[in-house]
Amino acid sequence: MIAISAGNHAAGLAYAASVMGTQARIVMPESAVKAKVEATRSYGGIPVLHGDMKGLMTRARELQDEHQLTFVHPFDDPYIIAGQGTVGLEILEDLPDVDVVLAPIGGGGLASGVAAVVKALRPSARVIGVEPVGAAAMHASLQAQRPVTLEQIQTVADGLAAPFGGEHTLAHIKALVDEVVLVTDADIIEAMFMVMERSKLFVEPAAAAGFAALLAHKAAVQPGERVVCILSGGNVDRERIKHILNTP
Repeated sequence: MIAISAGNHAAGLAYAASVMGTQARIVMPESAVKAKVEATRSYGGIPVLHGDMKGLMTRARELQDEHQLTFVHPFDDPYIIAGQGTVGLEILEDLPDVDVVLAPIGGGGLASGVAAVVKALRPSARVIGVEPVGAAAMHASLQAQRPVTLEQIQTVADGLAAPFGGEHTLAHIKALVDEVVLVTDADIIEAMFMVMERSKLFVEPAAAAGFAALLAHKAAVQPGERVVCILSGGNVDRERIKHILNTP
């Protein structure tokens, strides 16, 4: 197996491959969070550090051809989307009358899967996708009505730094997600700190995006509505935390 990832998909695929008795190579940016690289390695994966987010796919395809590997897309694959949909099932099991679900968007796999389940089982609920301003590939893709590749990526939320939109995820989000809103890095950091302070949960920047949209009033939510923010990961290393803490 081979994939590209900033880290979370890498760790998941590495673990799944080890359970199946095989091994996964994951091409990751050289700037990948050290904790994510080490987690991938500890689960039996082979991290391949290469360039930045924009160059990962080319390198992965080269390795796929060289070693005759199966490519597992980090988001633009029906099976990956279906797997992410299990988060939607868990939400509805715990809160059947949910009114609003906020899901972070990187490549869009999580938001696509969650929206598919929520809209099927609770059609009245709204699903709001949240992207960082500095990595808004899905927002740009929705505007262009086709998958768009970003020229530049600049966000503290490395888990949402997908450089391009996907065919499957774009179709899902167009059809099922009610709105996609943008948040700044400052919004994300503020939300991250509040989750830590009030809920005692250690989340990475990408995971705080949905809550950031609420705090910054980017997502329209009415008083009394039952709202779920998906906190999608907690992989932050010490150096990244130091940097975030020192961010004005």
